[in-house]
Amino acid sequence: MELSLAIRAFEGLLGLSLALQSLEYLRTIRLDKVNDWAILRNEIPDRPRWVRPLLDRLLAPHAYRGLLWLRLALSLALMSGILSGHAGLLGAAVLFAMALVLLLRWRGAFNGGSDFMTLVTLTGLLIAHGVGAVTTPELGWRAGLWYVTLQSITSYFVSGWVKLLHPSWRTGRALPQFLDTGIHGPLRSDSAFRRPAVARIASWSFTVWEGLMPLALLDPRLAMALCPVAGGFHFLVFRFFGLNRFFWAWLATFPAIVYCAGSSLH
Repeated sequence: MELSLAIRAFEGLLGLSLALQSLEYLRTIRLDKVNDWAILRNEIPDRPRWVRPLLDRLLAPHAYRGLLWLRLALSLALMSGILSGHAGLLGAAVLFAMALVLLLRWRGAFNGGSDFMTLVTLTGLLIAHGVGAVTTPELGWRAGLWYVTLQSITSYFVSGWVKLLHPSWRTGRALPQFLDTGIHGPLRSDSAFRRPAVARIASWSFTVWEGLMPLALLDPRLAMALCPVAGGFHFLVFRFFGLNRFFWAWLATFPAIVYCAGSSLH
């Protein structure tokens, strides 16, 4: 994949992911009656002394809405490809800072691993523009995309390795138990995933695929084969557990993986 194409695909998918998250945050304001900042602020350390007052200003109801609307606007600008040069560096820095503020607002994570991967992709964006500002844009983007790639590949590999170490995943027992916690309630009694053979095959398929993800860096064709499998996996996670953020957060890393698989040959 050409660098210019990888950049546009990465920016487009990251911008889309951030835009959907921002809309979800905005909708949550009306629905959420528990996570009030007046209560949550007490969990923030009072040292250094400027942290709480700053967060109070940023996370007051009107300011918080403004923060999310600005995040949405920057997400759309990122999707359109107009954030470049000094504007790109400023936009990347603001989006990264917003991500940290939102992590504090939601006690570290609003949606688990997808928040982690969102922060990874924003860090890659910041690296790309930061390094590019002091060297060349091409070198900056290479550094940023490689950072995103290594983090994404490692997340898959570690997940596969953890499954391999647990007997319940090797035998397939863990899969139906895991799926029973889905948003649509426990699996039906006649679900195929309750059959030991099917559960074992599915468990080993996920485990082997995740363990083999580092091989994507050996050849772009492997990357082009493994990334759609990963996309299918994340879509199933969305289907069973409603975790739409996971799908878009990891999808944004695929252009980086495919580009780095090609650039590693040179």
